[in-house]
Amino acid sequence: MTEIQNETASQQKDFRRVVSMAGDVSLRNYTVRDIRDLKGKKQLTQTLAFTPDEAAAAEAAGIDLINVRWNPLDPRESFAVCEAAPHTFTTFCMPLTLCTSEQEALRIGFQAMEGGGDGIYCAWSLQFIEAMANAGIPVQGHAGLVPRRSTWTGGLRAVGKTISEAEKIYQDFKDLEQAGAWSVECEVIPHRIMSELTKRTSLITVSLGSGVGGDVQFLFAQDILGDGPGPFPRHAKIYRDFHKMRQDMQKERIAAFSEFAADIRSGGYPAPENLVEVDDAVIEEFIARHPVEH
Repeated sequence: MTEIQNETASQQKDFRRVVSMAGDVSLRNYTVRDIRDLKGKKQLTQTLAFTPDEAAAAEAAGIDLINVRWNPLDPRESFAVCEAAPHTFTTFCMPLTLCTSEQEALRIGFQAMEGGGDGIYCAWSLQFIEAMANAGIPVQGHAGLVPRRSTWTGGLRAVGKTISEAEKIYQDFKDLEQAGAWSVECEVIPHRIMSELTKRTSLITVSLGSGVGGDVQFLFAQDILGDGPGPFPRHAKIYRDFHKMRQDMQKERIAAFSEFAADIRSGGYPAPENLVEVDDAVIEEFIARHPVEH
């Protein structure tokens, strides 16, 4: 075998054979059980990939877990991102206002799982979470700052800085446990509170801006790549400047199109090396057969 084949075979020794809800057999780096078994022993990495290229890069880089936003208008876009990282445990993130009943939650949850997901992120009601969990769908909840519910917590700010807020998060964890969730995204919670909460729950805690106390360390691909004009959140660490790269690329596009147009106007394009030649005899015979009419 080639070096690449050897590497692939070696990596597959650590994969788990799983069967999706659609009945497809595939290989995964982790299962829910594996992640639960690692609680308190190893901190995993997670990112939210917005494109297939980002998902493929995350898998190639060894990111442990990937989130993918669910597109209710065209789920195929979400499936394409998932398919780009076929061996990575993937959670589909459902929009907060996507459904209005337990039946809709089940239908959407099953559709996502049949598309290759390993779990569902749901910031809906506990009833919806419980309905999906009872159907065997691994469901992740959300606690701390929930941006689309930030009116209840006073805007986009850290949650858990007072004893009453810390107690509320603790109760949210217990409610999620009772509903059957297996994991919880913990957004912008004070890091020492986060560490204590993780010790007191069976849930896998996913830290987004909540320090090192979670079982999983989570950061959006946009934040890691610097892919936007900002401002970025305080918890973000920017490892690249894709925004500048895209601006530079746009400048280069404009320059290239300008040079092309200038070439046309000056006669610099097409040049002889851009042309296809033909024998003189062919031209002469064509002209003889089809004289120009005046």
